[in-house]
Amino acid sequence: MTDVSIIGAGRLGTSLGHALSKKGYKIKALSCKTNSSVEESRKIIGEGIASIDNILTARVGEIVFLCLPDEEIKKVTGVLAGSDINWSKKFVFHCSGLIPSEVLKPLENKGAFTASLHPVQSFAQKKTPPAQFENIYFGLEGCTEALDLSSKIVRKLGGHPLILQPKDKALYHAACSTASNFFVVLLEMAVSLLKQIDLQEEKALQILLPLVKGTLHNVKKLNIRTSLTGPVIRGDQESIQKHLEALRNFPPYYETYTKLAAQALEIAEKEGNVSPQKIKVLKNLLEGK
Repeated sequence: MTDVSIIGAGRLGTSLGHALSKKGYKIKALSCKTNSSVEESRKIIGEGIASIDNILTARVGEIVFLCLPDEEIKKVTGVLAGSDINWSKKFVFHCSGLIPSEVLKPLENKGAFTASLHPVQSFAQKKTPPAQFENIYFGLEGCTEALDLSSKIVRKLGGHPLILQPKDKALYHAACSTASNFFVVLLEMAVSLLKQIDLQEEKALQILLPLVKGTLHNVKKLNIRTSLTGPVIRGDQESIQKHLEALRNFPPYYETYTKLAAQALEIAEKEGNVSPQKIKVLKNLLEGK
């Protein structure tokens, strides 16, 4: 079973299709909302019928991936279930990390095997190297048959399957969003602060990226808590006081800093790196007392 259809050939769908095609899967068809977008995706993948017709696309695949925004999955599923396609023994995977596979129930009722397959990775562009799927985890949740096949697909891509329960998907997805999306938000905050001292964004990134890479290296080599450095973990009241004074002119950043520093202080307290007296002083400082 290697014939694949991709509905929603955007950044993830195109990247996934390209990676699957390199691993022996046949991309039979792909669809997008516009002809220009789907033609672009087909050129990147190198094969498949390019269409704006989701039913035509789904019809020719033994395996159908719905790489759609969360809010579109239910609607598209309903349209597909209402078509004359024979869903018996087809496999349908949606790629949301948040929505349970239950949303695909109308297709399951038609005979399809269904699951969710979510790569724990970010895709900023359509033309992503297939290596981006290697050594990453994929959150999988669904029926037994679909989990078996999706696990094989994940391993074929060089990834690792992570079987999830429907009730756990919201926490799982919140964790992924925090690690990826909010990391970018924090980096934007740091860059914005450096821009306040008349540095250009490019220069600010040039300054900060080695620091970020070094921190990630430490996390990988050691562990999260051991990798935490800086004034909070040292119990450095004077440095934190000066940070707060400098940030008072930037209320959103001030609020973010105090909340993150409070989280860092909890780690310091658990690790026993800061004396109880200093912990109390710093907590009061961060709470504005």
